[in-house]
Amino acid sequence: CGGSVSDSSGVLQSPNYPGNYPNDADCVWEIQVENNFRVTLTFRDIAMQSRTCQQDYVEVYDGPLHSSPLLGRFCSGSFPTYVSSSNMMSVRFHSDSRYSFRGFQAHYSSISTGHNTTIQCLPDYMHVVVSRHYLQSQGYQAQRVTLNDNSCRPTVTPREVVFNIPYSGCGTIQEENDDTINYSNTIRVASSGYLIKRKKNINLHVSCKMLRKSWQQVMYAAEDTVEVNKFQFGRYNMNITFYNSPTFQQQVRSSPYYIDLNQNLYLQACLHSSDPNLKVVVDTCVASPDPRDFNTLAYYLVRNGCPRDSSYTTYYSPSSHFARFKFNAFEFMSQHPSVYLKCQMLVCRLGDYSSHCYQGCSSRAKRDTSSAEEEVDVVVGPLQLRGGD
Repeated sequence: CGGSVSDSSGVLQSPNYPGNYPNDADCVWEIQVENNFRVTLTFRDIAMQSRTCQQDYVEVYDGPLHSSPLLGRFCSGSFPTYVSSSNMMSVRFHSDSRYSFRGFQAHYSSISTGHNTTIQCLPDYMHVVVSRHYLQSQGYQAQRVTLNDNSCRPTVTPREVVFNIPYSGCGTIQEENDDTINYSNTIRVASSGYLIKRKKNINLHVSCKMLRKSWQQVMYAAEDTVEVNKFQFGRYNMNITFYNSPTFQQQVRSSPYYIDLNQNLYLQACLHSSDPNLKVVVDTCVASPDPRDFNTLAYYLVRNGCPRDSSYTTYYSPSSHFARFKFNAFEFMSQHPSVYLKCQMLVCRLGDYSSHCYQGCSSRAKRDTSSAEEEVDVVVGPLQLRGGD
C-alpha cells in the first residue's frame, strides 16, 4: 500500500477497501501534482477502530511526511477536506494489531494557484516567471526586478520577467531537512521612488525543495531456459545505464538487453544536478519478474547498503554524481521470462561523513534517513537471458 502518486486526480483508499483493512498496516501516499498547482483532498468514507485515534488512524501532511505540518489526524466522524500550500501532500494510514474495519476512501484533485508568479524545479535550476501585468497593476516596473546577486539578470519579454536561477550560484542558499534538500533565493522588486517612496519594496522568496526519496527502475530480460513560500517540490533526476565492461565506456543501448547466465552486468547510476556538493550511492537493489510488484517475488542484490548477493561489487567512480556497481546474471532469472531491477539510491551532501552515503552497510531495521540525505528510486530493464545455444 502507499507509494508515489502523480496524476492530476485520483482515489486513495485503505488496503482491501471496502473490505476490512489488515492489521499492522503503515501506508504512506505521496501526492505530487504539477508545478504551480495545489492538492485538494476530500474524504468520502471513514470507518476505523477508535474515536481516540491512537490505534488506527489517517494523517494528512502539508508536504513530505517527516518535515511538513500535520493538517489533521482522524479515524471517524465527519468527512474533512484538506488543501495543500504547495504541489505536494502526504497521507498516512496506520492500523494496530487488534480490530479491523472498513477503513477509508478519499478523492484528490489539483487546483491552480494562479499565475502571477510561477516556479518550476528543473534538474539544474529554478525557472521563475513573474507576470509583467501583475507588476504594472501594482505600480512596479519590470526593469527593477532583480535577484540578490545583481550580476544574474532576468530575461524581460513583453509579458514576463523570467529568471533561470542555478542551484549553485546567483546567491542561492542550500539547506537540508529530513525529506528534502532545499534551494532558495529572493527576487527583489524595488519601488521606483528615489527621494520619496510611496510603495514598499517586494521581496519574493522562491524555493525548490528537492525530494531525496525516489526510485529508479531498470528492466532486463533473460533468455536461456528463460525469457528473462512560493515553493514547489521536485525530484532529483536520476537514471541507471548498463555498460558492457568494467571500464564503463560503452553503454548498452539495446532494449531488452539479452544476456547469459552468470554474465557480469555493469551498471552506472547518474544524478543529473547542477549542485556539485551532492553524492549518490546505491542503497538497495531488488529484482522481480513483475515491474509493478517488488514484494511478492523479490531477490535482493543489496539492501540498506549491505550486499545480499555474493557477486555484487561496487566500483570507483570519477564523480560524486555517479555510482558504479556490478552483479552476475543469477539463477533467479532462469525461472522467469523477464526480470526487472529496482534500485533505491541515496543522495547526500558531499563530505557529510555522518550520512549513510559514507557509512556503507548498516544493520538498521528501517530506513533512518538523516537530515543530510534523501532516497531516489530508479527502475531499469528489461534484461533477458540469451536464447539457448
